[in-house]
Amino acid sequence: MGRPRKPTALKAIAGTKRPCRENPNEPQARAGTADPPAWLSDRAASHFARLGAILHGLGVASPDDGDMLALLSSRLEEIEILTATIEDGGRSYQTENGMRRAAPEVAMRNEAMRHAQSLLGEFGLSPATRAKVSARAPEAENPFAILDRMG
Repeated sequence: MGRPRKPTALKAIAGTKRPCRENPNEPQARAGTADPPAWLSDRAASHFARLGAILHGLGVASPDDGDMLALLSSRLEEIEILTATIEDGGRSYQTENGMRRAAPEVAMRNEAMRHAQSLLGEFGLSPATRAKVSARAPEAENPFAILDRMG
């Protein structure tokens, strides 16, 4: 299966987009931010808004990615809940015959963390991806842009 493809928008920002390697019929995501779905909890909706603002700042936010962003937000909330459970109950427990076993929440949190890490990478939000992206402010936000047009 291999490594997932880097989104074209991230390639463009990083300066690594090569037309000869791109799909000319690739669907283009709409610009803008997504609204959180009603099924998200308040905490997950908070993650959704925070991540949406980060993606908007990178110039890759799209309302078309709302479901993936909701999934990531839900997983981040799940990690928080499982971490609190582990902190309260411990990482292991003793069985009736005296053996120590890992608490099931540890494996559940590890799986949620792996999934969240994968989803963060899909959005270009991992440190490795961020190091390859040169985020640029939109021209309209440059207070000196008018001087370039006048000169």
